[in-house]
This record gives sequence, structure tokens and C-alpha cells, in this order.
Amino acid sequence: MEQILIPLFAIVSVAIAGLRVEREYERGVVFRLGRFQGIKGPGLYWIIPAVDQKTRVDVRTKTVDIEPQETVTADSVTIRVNAVLYYRVMDPSKAINRVENYQMAVYQTAMTTLRNVVGQNILDDILQNRDKVNFKVQEIVDEVTAPWGIVVERVEMKDVEIPSTMQRAMAKEAEAVREKRARLIKAEAEEDASIKLSEASKNIVNNPAALELRRLQMLTEIGAENNTTTILMMPSDFITLAKQWSEALSDSHSPTQDQK
Repeated sequence: MEQILIPLFAIVSVAIAGLRVEREYERGVVFRLGRFQGIKGPGLYWIIPAVDQKTRVDVRTKTVDIEPQETVTADSVTIRVNAVLYYRVMDPSKAINRVENYQMAVYQTAMTTLRNVVGQNILDDILQNRDKVNFKVQEIVDEVTAPWGIVVERVEMKDVEIPSTMQRAMAKEAEAVREKRARLIKAEAEEDASIKLSEASKNIVNNPAALELRRLQMLTEIGAENNTTTILMMPSDFITLAKQWSEALSDSHSPTQDQK
């Protein structure tokens, strides 16, 4: 009986020792006597104890925080930029067999690529066209890491630190641009107003009664609530006639030479 139980116990122990479980987001890269055997998982699988070796690989999307890099832009401005990179292992066998440490390799590649791409662009493009810089970094890093079985999903610059002297210069430039825009808008408004006044003067010449109606409208605007000021406006023609009438009366009452 013991001769049967001992081998049976050994077989059961070996079978249990070879059981492995990988989660849904994990894969097992199996090597048999040093040679690549295959990719196992997710779930339960079995390997030969003491013969097979397994390396676990996480296939979820990973985040790499790229530390601030000090670099010089194409227009000779020294800035510091940092970014975040998202990547995922698509082929665990390549990630293990073709690079020693794929995580460190991706980080170093992203860091040097970010510095190089920023150095090829001027400061205005970096500040205004970040998507363009992000896409360029993603494209280069993805091309480098593709043989490792890794795909780069996204690259985003988080912050751009500019020297204080450059910040003051940019503020002055922005202020000058705003002042220029304000003057142009004011000039356009003056031009539009002059055109409208010219059209209004032509209408008044063709129809003098329009001027009198405008005067009456001004009276209603002046005579607002709680207004103690009273303004009496008379037509200009009436003033002209009154002046002519007063001159005629003065001429009629003045003594002639014969009377003297």
C-alpha cells in the first residue's frame, strides 16, 4: 500500500506545483530549459516544475511620468517641460525577449524624444500647438518601441516653465497686440459712424422736416423723470424769420435824412 501511495503523492505534488493562475490583465511568458515556449493565461494553466520558468507581464495601460526636461527651443529660449506617456504591452514575448527592461527603455526613449522634439520647435508653437508636439513625440516613441511589442497610446505635455524675463516680454507683446486691436476696432467704428452721418445728412437735406422731428425726439429724451431743466427748442427757420422781422422794424423806426 505504501509503495502505491508514495508515487501517487509525488505525482499529485508535482501536478499541484506546476499549476499557475494569471489574472485577466496578466500573461505568463513561459521558457522551457531556457527556450521560449509560449504565452499562457489568463486563467489556470500548468507548467512543468523545475523545467519551465515563467515571467509575468502586465498588459494593462501604464502611465509614465516624464520628469521635467530643460531644453533650448529653436528660437534659443531655455524652457523646462514635463509630460506623461501612456503605453501598453501588446506582445509579451517581444517585451521580455527583445529588451532587458522594457519599462525603463520606454521611459528613457520618451524622455530623450521629448527633449529633441521641443528643441526642433519655436516657443510659440510649443505654447499654441501642443497637440502637434504631442503627436510628434508619440509617433517617434511608438516607432522605437514597436519592435518591443509595445504600443504608445498617448503623450501629453503637462507643464511648460518659461523664464521670468521671457514672461515679461511676452506680456508686453500681448499688451501691444491688444492695444493695436483696440485701435483698429475704434478706427473701424469711426469709419462706420462717418458713413452713417453722411447718409443722415443727405436725408435731412432732401427732407428738412426730418431735422425738426429729430429735435422733438431730443426733447423727449431730455425731459426725463425728475428732471428740473426745461429746454425750449425752436425751428431754425422761425429764428431766421424773426431776425428778418426785427431788422425790418428797426429800419422802419430809424429817422431818415429828410426828417433830420
